[in-house]
Amino acid sequence: MGLLVKGEWKDRWYETDKSGGEFEREAAQLRNWVTADGSAGPSGESGFQAEKGRYHLYVSLACPWAHRTLIFRKLKALEDYITVSVVSPYMHEHGWTFNQEEGSSGDALFGSEFLYEVYTRNRGDYSGRVTVPVLWDKQRNCIVSNESSEIIRMFNTAFNDLTGDDQDFYPEDLRGDIEATNALVYENVNNGVYRAGFATSKNAYEAAYHRLFEVLEQLERRLADNRYLTGDRITEADWRLFTTLVRFDPVYHGHFKCNKQRLADYPNLWGYVRELYQWPGVAETVDFHHIKTHYYASHLNINPTGIVPVGPELDYAAPHGRG
Repeated sequence: MGLLVKGEWKDRWYETDKSGGEFEREAAQLRNWVTADGSAGPSGESGFQAEKGRYHLYVSLACPWAHRTLIFRKLKALEDYITVSVVSPYMHEHGWTFNQEEGSSGDALFGSEFLYEVYTRNRGDYSGRVTVPVLWDKQRNCIVSNESSEIIRMFNTAFNDLTGDDQDFYPEDLRGDIEATNALVYENVNNGVYRAGFATSKNAYEAAYHRLFEVLEQLERRLADNRYLTGDRITEADWRLFTTLVRFDPVYHGHFKCNKQRLADYPNLWGYVRELYQWPGVAETVDFHHIKTHYYASHLNINPTGIVPVGPELDYAAPHGRG
């Protein structure tokens, strides 16, 4: 994992010396919005109107943040509207790559070798982490956004007039509950597993570990009474949690030392994640080879041998019992 400094690539891991060993995630910097009429969204500038074939999505099949956008692309029937390029699961001294021999689709737009070239194509002096997802505008030849939580909201509504799909995963009457749930889940689960796995001090690791399992137990209790996180209607909060949960036993339990319990040991959470996995089209977005290969073979400071475990054996297609 590296970054760009004024347009120059640096192979540099996260700095935790100044934070007492805590992992601190950098906020996304590129935050324009695609809207139905091209008007400005909550941030950024105007001029990004929803159009068929105009936008291109760069993703990793391993990354939970990018996975959100693939799920919404599927749920909202946007496959024919938004094209996709997939990076290799291996991430070493050059960051995300388009090495097709390692499982990348290649860069369909520019034939780039590395993802950071897409960032410098957008801005030659860019400084910051080079992350996925990236939503690219083919017409204006620039990055629209690299913030996954905002890209899924664009996909949720911006293309509705074109596709006729009026499913709403951010309904107005549930937005307060969704925002509160997102805040809880992001800090302690989505990012919490990284705060445990990337910690470089015992205190930082244990604080993240204990808070992670406190919140998982809280969610387990919530799902005893609710079909979904905010009630009987599935929302973006569920899909934002799902992409972490589906990686929990294959990766985070062992690789990130989040090993108090497996997800499979929580009856409600385990049934819940299987239900979401079985949602029409969602299983097609889950690639356990990319997921396990990326984490175990890329984070050599955590797993120096690079050996990818064979297990665990999990049946996400088994009946979930949440009818």
